[in-house]
Amino acid sequence: MPRRRPGPRQAAFAERLLADPPAVRALVRKMLEDCQSVFFADAWQRVLPDLAADSRRKADLLARRGLAEAVGAMSPSVSLHESDGRRRIVIDKLQDSTAIATDRGGVTFIPTVFGRPHLLAVYAQGWRPVLQYPVAEAGLPEPVSLALVQQRLEALAHPIRLRLARTIARGPHTTGELATAWQLSAPEVSRHLAVLRKAGLLITERRGRYMLYQLDLAGSARLGSDFLEAVLR
Repeated sequence: MPRRRPGPRQAAFAERLLADPPAVRALVRKMLEDCQSVFFADAWQRVLPDLAADSRRKADLLARRGLAEAVGAMSPSVSLHESDGRRRIVIDKLQDSTAIATDRGGVTFIPTVFGRPHLLAVYAQGWRPVLQYPVAEAGLPEPVSLALVQQRLEALAHPIRLRLARTIARGPHTTGELATAWQLSAPEVSRHLAVLRKAGLLITERRGRYMLYQLDLAGSARLGSDFLEAVLR
Protein backbone atom coordinates (compact mmCIF):
# COMPACT_ATOMS: atom_id res chain seq x y z
CA MET A 1 0.00 0.00 0.00
CA PRO A 2 1.49 3.41 -0.93
CA ARG A 3 2.22 5.72 1.96
CA ARG A 4 -0.26 8.57 2.20
CA ARG A 5 1.15 12.07 2.25
CA PRO A 6 -0.04 14.36 5.05
CA GLY A 7 -2.81 16.75 4.11
CA PRO A 8 -2.61 20.52 4.44
CA ARG A 9 -4.06 20.53 7.97
CA GLN A 10 -1.52 17.97 9.20
CA ALA A 11 1.29 19.89 7.54
CA ALA A 12 0.11 23.16 9.08
CA PHE A 13 -0.04 21.57 12.53
CA ALA A 14 3.48 20.18 12.16
CA GLU A 15 4.80 23.58 11.10
CA ARG A 16 3.07 25.23 14.04
CA LEU A 17 4.49 22.64 16.43
CA LEU A 18 8.01 23.30 15.19
CA ALA A 19 7.57 27.07 15.27
CA ASP A 20 5.88 27.42 18.68
CA PRO A 21 5.94 24.25 20.86
CA PRO A 22 4.63 25.95 24.05
CA ALA A 23 1.53 27.21 22.24
CA VAL A 24 0.79 23.78 20.82
CA ARG A 25 1.26 22.15 24.23
CA ALA A 26 -1.20 24.66 25.70
CA LEU A 27 -3.68 23.87 22.93
CA VAL A 28 -3.43 20.12 23.51
CA ARG A 29 -3.73 20.59 27.27
CA LYS A 30 -6.85 22.72 26.82
CA MET A 31 -8.35 20.04 24.57
CA LEU A 32 -7.67 17.34 27.18
CA GLU A 33 -9.18 19.52 29.94
CA ASP A 34 -12.31 20.00 27.84
CA CYS A 35 -12.49 16.23 27.24
CA GLN A 36 -12.14 15.66 30.98
CA SER A 37 -15.16 17.77 31.83
CA VAL A 38 -17.28 16.33 29.00
CA PHE A 39 -16.27 12.65 28.91
CA PHE A 40 -14.28 11.65 31.99
CA ALA A 41 -15.63 13.64 34.95
CA ASP A 42 -18.15 11.02 36.07
CA ALA A 43 -15.66 8.16 35.78
CA TRP A 44 -13.02 10.17 37.66
CA GLN A 45 -15.40 10.84 40.56
CA ARG A 46 -16.14 7.11 40.67
CA VAL A 47 -12.52 5.99 40.88
CA LEU A 48 -11.11 8.88 42.94
CA PRO A 49 -11.99 7.37 46.38
CA ASP A 50 -10.15 4.12 45.55
CA LEU A 51 -7.10 6.00 44.27
CA ALA A 52 -7.05 8.30 47.31
CA ALA A 53 -7.37 5.34 49.69
CA ASP A 54 -4.50 3.56 47.95
CA SER A 55 -2.35 6.68 48.21
CA ARG A 56 -3.04 6.94 51.94
CA ARG A 57 -2.19 3.27 52.50
CA LYS A 58 1.09 3.53 50.62
CA ALA A 59 2.05 6.75 52.44
CA ASP A 60 1.27 5.13 55.81
CA LEU A 61 3.35 2.04 54.94
CA LEU A 62 6.23 4.22 53.80
CA ALA A 63 6.17 6.24 57.02
CA ARG A 64 5.70 3.31 59.41
CA ARG A 65 7.49 0.37 57.77
CA GLY A 66 9.77 1.83 55.12
CA LEU A 67 10.19 1.77 51.37
CA ALA A 68 10.37 -2.02 51.00
CA GLU A 69 6.91 -2.51 52.53
CA ALA A 70 5.40 0.32 50.49
CA VAL A 71 6.85 -1.01 47.23
CA GLY A 72 5.85 -4.60 48.03
CA ALA A 73 2.27 -3.53 48.74
CA MET A 74 1.85 -2.41 45.12
CA SER A 75 2.00 -6.01 43.94
CA PRO A 76 3.56 -9.31 45.01
CA SER A 77 5.51 -8.99 41.75
CA VAL A 78 7.31 -5.82 42.90
CA SER A 79 10.09 -5.96 45.49
CA LEU A 80 12.99 -3.88 46.80
CA HIS A 81 16.51 -5.33 46.85
CA GLU A 82 19.50 -3.71 48.54
CA SER A 83 23.17 -4.59 47.99
CA ASP A 84 26.44 -2.67 48.14
CA GLY A 85 24.58 0.39 49.34
CA ARG A 86 22.40 0.47 46.24
CA ARG A 87 18.67 -0.19 46.05
CA ARG A 88 16.93 -1.87 43.14
CA ILE A 89 13.23 -2.20 42.47
CA VAL A 90 12.64 -5.58 40.82
CA ILE A 91 9.48 -6.19 38.79
CA ASP A 92 8.65 -9.84 38.14
CA LYS A 93 7.82 -9.82 34.43
CA LEU A 94 8.65 -12.18 31.61
CA GLN A 95 11.07 -9.86 29.82
CA ASP A 96 14.49 -8.78 31.13
CA SER A 97 15.42 -5.10 31.09
CA THR A 98 16.79 -2.41 33.39
CA ALA A 99 16.37 1.32 33.88
CA ILE A 100 18.33 3.72 36.07
CA ALA A 101 16.63 6.25 38.34
CA THR A 102 18.92 9.02 39.55
CA ASP A 103 18.68 10.44 43.07
CA ARG A 104 17.23 13.63 41.65
CA GLY A 105 14.89 11.99 39.18
CA GLY A 106 13.53 9.07 41.19
CA VAL A 107 10.67 6.84 40.06
CA THR A 108 7.04 7.77 39.48
CA PHE A 109 4.38 5.31 40.74
CA ILE A 110 0.88 5.62 39.28
CA PRO A 111 -2.07 3.62 40.69
CA THR A 112 -4.89 2.63 38.35
CA VAL A 113 -8.26 0.94 38.71
CA PHE A 114 -8.42 0.06 35.01
CA GLY A 115 -5.19 -1.86 34.47
CA ARG A 116 -5.60 -5.10 36.41
CA PRO A 117 -3.62 -7.35 36.25
CA HIS A 118 -0.97 -5.44 34.33
CA LEU A 119 2.14 -3.83 35.76
CA LEU A 120 3.21 -1.26 33.20
CA ALA A 121 6.83 -0.08 33.31
CA VAL A 122 7.75 2.82 31.02
CA TYR A 123 11.31 4.08 30.72
CA ALA A 124 13.75 5.57 28.23
CA GLN A 125 17.26 6.92 28.35
CA GLY A 126 17.31 10.21 30.25
CA TRP A 127 13.67 9.97 31.37
CA ARG A 128 12.28 9.20 34.81
CA PRO A 129 11.02 5.58 35.02
CA VAL A 130 7.28 5.20 35.58
CA LEU A 131 5.50 2.19 37.08
CA GLN A 132 1.73 1.91 36.77
CA TYR A 133 0.21 -0.68 39.09
CA PRO A 134 -3.38 -1.84 39.76
CA VAL A 135 -4.91 -0.90 43.10
CA ALA A 136 -6.41 -3.65 45.25
CA GLU A 137 -10.08 -4.34 44.61
CA ALA A 138 -12.47 -5.55 47.29
CA GLY A 139 -13.58 -9.14 46.79
CA LEU A 140 -10.73 -10.05 44.45
CA PRO A 141 -7.81 -12.22 45.58
CA GLU A 142 -4.38 -10.65 45.79
CA PRO A 143 -2.26 -11.40 42.71
CA VAL A 144 0.56 -13.88 43.21
CA SER A 145 4.05 -13.66 41.79
CA LEU A 146 5.17 -15.43 38.65
CA ALA A 147 7.74 -17.34 40.72
CA LEU A 148 5.00 -18.75 42.98
CA VAL A 149 2.84 -19.73 40.01
CA GLN A 150 5.82 -21.56 38.50
CA GLN A 151 6.55 -23.25 41.83
CA ARG A 152 2.95 -24.50 42.10
CA LEU A 153 2.89 -25.79 38.53
CA GLU A 154 6.17 -27.64 39.06
CA ALA A 155 4.88 -29.10 42.34
CA LEU A 156 1.80 -30.53 40.63
CA ALA A 157 3.71 -31.69 37.55
CA HIS A 158 5.26 -34.64 39.41
CA PRO A 159 3.09 -37.76 38.86
CA ILE A 160 3.23 -38.91 42.49
CA ARG A 161 2.35 -35.48 43.85
CA LEU A 162 -0.50 -35.25 41.37
CA ARG A 163 -1.87 -38.58 42.67
CA LEU A 164 -1.58 -37.38 46.24
CA ALA A 165 -3.30 -34.10 45.31
CA ARG A 166 -6.22 -36.01 43.75
CA THR A 167 -6.65 -38.00 46.97
CA ILE A 168 -6.45 -35.12 49.43
CA ALA A 169 -8.72 -33.02 47.22
CA ARG A 170 -11.54 -35.37 48.29
CA GLY A 171 -10.85 -34.98 51.99
CA PRO A 172 -8.15 -34.81 54.69
CA HIS A 173 -5.72 -37.73 55.00
CA THR A 174 -2.80 -38.63 57.23
CA THR A 175 0.63 -39.50 55.88
CA GLY A 176 0.05 -43.15 56.74
CA GLU A 177 -3.28 -43.28 54.92
CA LEU A 178 -1.72 -41.77 51.79
CA ALA A 179 1.20 -44.19 51.96
CA THR A 180 -1.17 -47.16 52.19
CA ALA A 181 -3.44 -45.89 49.43
CA TRP A 182 -0.60 -45.46 46.94
CA GLN A 183 1.78 -48.15 48.18
CA LEU A 184 4.49 -45.66 49.12
CA SER A 185 6.69 -45.31 52.17
CA ALA A 186 5.70 -42.74 54.78
CA PRO A 187 8.98 -40.76 54.35
CA GLU A 188 8.41 -40.60 50.59
CA VAL A 189 4.89 -39.27 51.11
CA SER A 190 6.20 -36.72 53.61
CA ARG A 191 8.77 -35.43 51.12
CA HIS A 192 6.13 -34.91 48.43
CA LEU A 193 3.72 -33.28 50.88
CA ALA A 194 6.49 -30.89 51.94
CA VAL A 195 6.85 -29.73 48.32
CA LEU A 196 3.09 -29.14 48.03
CA ARG A 197 3.03 -27.36 51.36
CA LYS A 198 5.96 -25.10 50.43
CA ALA A 199 4.05 -24.16 47.26
CA GLY A 200 1.06 -23.13 49.38
CA LEU A 201 -1.23 -25.86 48.08
CA LEU A 202 -2.01 -27.64 51.37
CA ILE A 203 -4.25 -27.07 54.36
CA THR A 204 -3.10 -28.86 57.51
CA GLU A 205 -5.03 -29.74 60.65
CA ARG A 206 -3.83 -31.55 63.76
CA ARG A 207 -6.12 -34.09 65.41
CA GLY A 208 -4.54 -35.54 68.50
CA ARG A 209 -1.18 -36.96 67.48
CA TYR A 210 -2.09 -37.09 63.78
CA MET A 211 -1.58 -34.40 61.15
CA LEU A 212 -4.21 -34.29 58.41
CA TYR A 213 -3.44 -32.94 54.95
CA GLN A 214 -5.98 -31.54 52.51
CA LEU A 215 -5.58 -29.79 49.17
CA ASP A 216 -6.32 -26.05 49.25
CA LEU A 217 -9.16 -26.17 46.75
CA ALA A 218 -9.63 -22.39 46.58
CA GLY A 219 -5.96 -21.76 45.86
CA SER A 220 -5.77 -24.64 43.38
CA ALA A 221 -8.88 -23.43 41.56
CA ARG A 222 -7.21 -20.03 41.05
CA LEU A 223 -4.07 -21.58 39.56
CA GLY A 224 -5.27 -21.12 35.98
CA SER A 225 -6.28 -17.48 36.47
CA ASP A 226 -3.11 -16.81 38.50
CA PHE A 227 -1.03 -18.20 35.65
CA LEU A 228 -2.86 -16.08 33.09
CA GLU A 229 -2.48 -12.94 35.22
CA ALA A 230 1.23 -13.61 35.67
CA VAL A 231 1.70 -14.02 31.91
CA LEU A 232 -0.31 -10.89 31.09
CA ARG A 233 1.34 -8.86 33.83
